[in-house]
Amino acid sequence: MEFRKDSLIDVFKTYNAILEGHFLLSSGLHSDKYIQCALVLQYPKLAEKIAMLIFEEIRAVCNLWQEVSVVVSPALGGIIIGQEVARVISTFSEKQVRAIFTERDDEGKMVLRRGFQLALHDKCLVVEDVITTGKSTKEVIEVVRTYNAEVLGVCSIINRGMIEDNYFGIPYFYISKLFINTYSKEECPLCKQNIPLIKPGSRKIV
Repeated sequence: MEFRKDSLIDVFKTYNAILEGHFLLSSGLHSDKYIQCALVLQYPKLAEKIAMLIFEEIRAVCNLWQEVSVVVSPALGGIIIGQEVARVISTFSEKQVRAIFTERDDEGKMVLRRGFQLALHDKCLVVEDVITTGKSTKEVIEVVRTYNAEVLGVCSIINRGMIEDNYFGIPYFYISKLFINTYSKEECPLCKQNIPLIKPGSRKIV
């Protein structure tokens, strides 16, 4: 299959990465579909091509990629694509761009661990796999800013259709927009049908 921006969703369908059922998203919302990017990103060549598409989205609009010194992603979903985007930017900018990730501490707060550090001079690009409400993305942005580092922009493979381009107050780039129904627990028609709820994400939801 030819890999282009307009064929991305078909690629995800080919690898059975768009799941159907009753899912609890990391935002706390319920949905009848779930995008499991890991089923595509487990193939390094596909991950590399997807990262290149993200890079092309940025390069077509502006030159901020030339300033990026660190790519920051939330664990777990953003780690692979963050690494690949950092690799592409490193290649084209001919400098070493770091790829680090945030994760949650025992209290559920998003933090940098494992010795990762940011400094005042760092210019960061936040990279996610899928963005639904933007909640975790905003948490990553806040983590970066606590180190007085600069966030140049946000990227994701897929925008689930809920986020406007100016939502974060900084440039937001994505390959494809895919609108998928989401519901609150109280309004979820799948709950009313007693369809079992599946929690596929990595965030602990209380």
